[in-house]
Amino acid sequence: MLNIVLTLVFSIVMLVFVAFPSMKIIEWVEDRFDVPEKWHNPLLISTTILLALMIGLFLRFA
Repeated sequence: MLNIVLTLVFSIVMLVFVAFPSMKIIEWVEDRFDVPEKWHNPLLISTTILLALMIGLFLRFA
């Protein structure tokens, strides 16, 4: 349980730092593939959360 809590704490802090790279990733995806405009915000939010969780896991277990 402590591992989950610490991972989430690290991830919450990283949300601020992965917002810009997430925007750039979504811009790249939209340039390469035909993505509807209504999917922009859900893709951006999910990519930001995914990157933050990945970095949080790395900081906790690496």
